[in-house]
Amino acid sequence: MKTLLNLVIGVLIGLLAAGVIWLAASRPRGDAIALSPTSTPGMLTVYVSGAVATPGVYLLPEGSRVDAAIQAAGGFIADSEPESINLAALLEDGEQIDVPGIVSTSHVNAGRVNINTATVSELDALPGIGPTTAQMIVDYRLQNGPFQFIQDIQNVPGIGPATYDRIKDYITIEP
Repeated sequence: MKTLLNLVIGVLIGLLAAGVIWLAASRPRGDAIALSPTSTPGMLTVYVSGAVATPGVYLLPEGSRVDAAIQAAGGFIADSEPESINLAALLEDGEQIDVPGIVSTSHVNAGRVNINTATVSELDALPGIGPTTAQMIVDYRLQNGPFQFIQDIQNVPGIGPATYDRIKDYITIEP
């Protein structure tokens, strides 16, 4: 009985080995498939300026629209004029998107907001400054007098070094 079992196992192993050899030696059938590299979309570099929360240079996927660039810059601020921009336009590499806005010139000096005389709405137009913080700046100014240096705006509760770094290029104490 043991001999018969060994004989059957031997035949099965022989058939299996013959099948493996036959598959390995047989020619491939059909046409070869050529794999092409997948195309990955390139990146575009655009500059978003004007009446947006955080103006700056942004990297966006190729095929992006103006709306995506404005959203990357934090969106529109109060007093912006979004209707004058085609939000559906396709972006091009190196393009500048300048978002127009209404800015009162009475408290603006060379494009900077005078933090000693600006209104709440003018302060609200600064990147990273919302209406509540703008009101706190005005309240602080009324209680403590005019700012002596632009860095003094960090004494206002809610304005720390990060916010100051965001707005320092947009503010002044000069008339």
